[in-house]
Amino acid sequence: MNRSIAAADIAGVLLAAGMSTRMGRNKLFLELGGETVLRRAVSVALAAGLDPLLVVVGHEADRVRAALAGTPARPVVNPDYARGLNTSLRTGIDAVPDGASAAVVMLADMPLIDAAMIQTLVARWREAGAPLAISRFGDVVAPPIVYGAPLFAELRALDGDGCGKAVIKRHRGQEIAVDWPAACLADLDVPEDLARVASAVAGAEVRG
Repeated sequence: MNRSIAAADIAGVLLAAGMSTRMGRNKLFLELGGETVLRRAVSVALAAGLDPLLVVVGHEADRVRAALAGTPARPVVNPDYARGLNTSLRTGIDAVPDGASAAVVMLADMPLIDAAMIQTLVARWREAGAPLAISRFGDVVAPPIVYGAPLFAELRALDGDGCGKAVIKRHRGQEIAVDWPAACLADLDVPEDLARVASAVAGAEVRG
């Protein structure tokens, strides 16, 4: 764990509460590169030095909590997960302990995000002293995103769809943007995605 980057004051908020409706089964337990999607995301967050790592659970919460056993990750239950992703974002931010200087928000189903990307994002945020640091994949802004502690109240207060995007929009021009290859945006939504993403993961591991 790279404490020089996280210095034990950057929390991780890993969103893993969704119902995987389009996949037809819980995508967190699909296998990629010899481990589940969930354990892969947890490993990346921990390797990046995020501490504490808060995993927001909802759908099949007991199963997800059992899968986290033996890791430092702390599950946080979102009882309103069926209402959408932003309820999980608020739940995760609510659980960030006092004293954290920022939180890195991640999605569990983006397996091409690696620890080095998160460390780079955090380092750029620290250097700039900006309120947030966003990841940009071509024209798309998506997690991981660093939200500085002064933004936590805004994230907790907003309601409805797109609350995270609303905070980003409100601070447009103040953020640090880090560009990544568009291919890293690959996520798992439908069964047809699995072979494509597995191939990309295997390729990334060979290059690494």
